[in-house]
Amino acid sequence: MNGLHVDSIIKSYGNTQILTDIFISCNPGEIVGLLGRNGSGKSTLLKIIFGSLNADTKFVKVGDKIINGVNDSRNLINYLPQDGFLPNHIKIKTIINLFCDKYSGEIIAENPLIRPLVNKKCNKLSGGEKRLLEILLITYSKANYVLIDEPFNGIAPVYKDEIKRHIQEQSKFKGFIITDHDYRNILDVASRVLILHDGAIQEIKNREELIYWGYLPQAT
Repeated sequence: MNGLHVDSIIKSYGNTQILTDIFISCNPGEIVGLLGRNGSGKSTLLKIIFGSLNADTKFVKVGDKIINGVNDSRNLINYLPQDGFLPNHIKIKTIINLFCDKYSGEIIAENPLIRPLVNKKCNKLSGGEKRLLEILLITYSKANYVLIDEPFNGIAPVYKDEIKRHIQEQSKFKGFIITDHDYRNILDVASRVLILHDGAIQEIKNREELIYWGYLPQAT
């Protein structure tokens, strides 16, 4: 399996340029954390990489395969947006069987936090339970690269810990790019951290650099 290479991404809305000649890469075994202030373009970037959003210019490839749209991403890149995708009136065990192969489906269905839910319909789950299930489904999907937008937002610590554990486990076999407002969770799980600032990507080596780039306030 070869690396994910993203280059020359420019995206404007009207006269406002959101992304300016973005370069980002990810390899199997890496968890790339992507930080940035609200409105900096993190979700836009993930959608462009996945192929569900057009850019002014872009170059995305996995190995030798050029990714121009969602159809090109199949089994190579998977993306979980902030909004849920689970159908409301289908039982959880059916959803797992639809999304997963037998091995991955068993791992998810036997998870102690998911097992009590498998005979429920999705509309009976709490927001945290739904988000955990979505993240496990996308994490264990066949894709070589997984993009997750805001996996830790608004859910209980027990779910956050479970999500981190599974992402780290699956990162042995695939690459991840994840973004979240809670930088602490990103720093916990990421092997490499980037910040999107004024439309450009900067690599972050320590917490002080988050202050330098204006992501965190100056210590008082």
